[in-house]
Amino acid sequence: MVTWQSERLMQHLGRALALLLLAGFALQAAANPRFDYLLHCGGCHIEDGSGNPPEVPDLRKDLAYMIGFDAGRAYLVQVPGSAQAPLSDAGLAAVLNWMIDTYYPQLGGDFERFSPEEVTRHRSERLLDPKQARAALWPE
Repeated sequence: MVTWQSERLMQHLGRALALLLLAGFALQAAANPRFDYLLHCGGCHIEDGSGNPPEVPDLRKDLAYMIGFDAGRAYLVQVPGSAQAPLSDAGLAAVLNWMIDTYYPQLGGDFERFSPEEVTRHRSERLLDPKQARAALWPE
């Protein structure tokens, strides 16, 4: 025989289990640069890194160029999807390094990885016009 107390206890246990599952998924997602890339960069780039050139660079083709000089690295941090993402600077650095490892693995160790300090420095400068900044960075 089920009493109202046992029914209420089962409801509370069910809610607690659901909250624990959601918290577990959130913790796993929070520590996953691939998930953060899809969440914050997926509005412009799809999972394979492609974009819609020239408006949205194709990471598979343009990433090696962009990480090769300071203004290109700054752009990757300052572009709205990066700069406005609610990620810590260390979290954004992890996403940018994941992008390099995923879309341009042949670079190996021949480049400087993004550090939280570099992200902090570039995030402090605001990118007012992404389209104009892209045009200045990409050679014809």
